[in-house]
Amino acid sequence: MGCKTGQDNEKPVHRVWIDAFELATCQVTNAEYSRFLRGTASAPPPFWSDPNFNDPQQPVVGVSWHEAVRYCEWLSSFSGRSFRLPTEAEWERAARGGRESQLFPWGDEPPESRPGYAARWKSGPEPVGSGDPNGFGLFNMCDNVHEWCSDWFAADYYAVSPDRNPRGPETGTRRASRGGSWRHHIKISRCAARSSIPLEFQYADYGFRVACSVPIV
Repeated sequence: MGCKTGQDNEKPVHRVWIDAFELATCQVTNAEYSRFLRGTASAPPPFWSDPNFNDPQQPVVGVSWHEAVRYCEWLSSFSGRSFRLPTEAEWERAARGGRESQLFPWGDEPPESRPGYAARWKSGPEPVGSGDPNGFGLFNMCDNVHEWCSDWFAADYYAVSPDRNPRGPETGTRRASRGGSWRHHIKISRCAARSSIPLEFQYADYGFRVACSVPIV
């Protein structure tokens, strides 16, 4: 985890081991989230009716951390599986797609070198599954919208992080998030890049994807 040339909160670079888990191929879409809204009689998030953000196959945005957790709990309630948000360690492992120590899912070449980069993300996120998958077959791991993680955020956590299944600090005021944003100047983040905001914030470039632990047999 981490990056020697990244921000201070990505240091020190350190090796961690995590138990097997599954991660959704794509970010949760508006179509998927609409079923949650109907099933729980919940109010829609901001931007729900904005034409820049309401295509059924775009990732749902404007979801707070609490609402993302509620979605996971709702999905678990009828699926027979225990869905949750990924930890930062799980997310970074998945984002790298097997390319350890490289900056991006495809290697070290800058985002601007990617095909069609200049024409993408003009007024909002793209429908999920756009672009190429990484080495694990996952789409949009470092682009489109920031993705909530389960961890509390601390800038100095890597200095004290356990080497097995790190789950972040015990307490905090902000939750960790990962991935790039359609509205940033640089649209695709490095695999190791970290971000965070308070739990209740609802931003137009924040979404999430679900994770699930794999039972040990």
